[in-house]
Amino acid sequence: MSHAQGQSARDAGTGPPAGTAGTQPTDDTQQDPGTRQYVPRPRSFDDSGGAEPRPEGAVLGFTITASVLMMVSGLWNFLEGLAAIIRGSFFVVLPNYVYNVSVTGWGWIHLIVGAAVFVAGAFLFLDKVWARVVGVALACISAVFNFLYIPYQPVWSVIVIALDIFIVWALLAPRTRYAR
Repeated sequence: MSHAQGQSARDAGTGPPAGTAGTQPTDDTQQDPGTRQYVPRPRSFDDSGGAEPRPEGAVLGFTITASVLMMVSGLWNFLEGLAAIIRGSFFVVLPNYVYNVSVTGWGWIHLIVGAAVFVAGAFLFLDKVWARVVGVALACISAVFNFLYIPYQPVWSVIVIALDIFIVWALLAPRTRYAR
């Protein structure tokens, strides 16, 4: 088969080859040469394909606020526990309280929980999901322990409980904005 015959047989059913000058679109719609069609942007390596959406605005502010408050609350619990271990006579113990735990025992509890809350708050700056879950759990544990600690330091315990409740609220706030 010669070159001319092969080309004429090819052109008979399909029209002119694509990319040649002066060709018209093969579909029924006529396009204005000055308009462009929308072409979606190809996905590149820096796109977050399937990853968790990054927080914005108030959500990011809640996370940072909760992280800072967890670190402050953890530091306060740690120092309170340290004070109870070093000088237990500083704390006044009410008689006939339902929970009979020594001041030194409460000191060790606050020392350990305070250190864990501080570390979880530091990891929360990385915005990891596991840090949020651990932060909620530790803030709840801290609130319960401070509730049981009310007879020893009532005002201090209520302040830390309020901080823990705010931390839980901030960590459980919705992570994405909803379309309006």
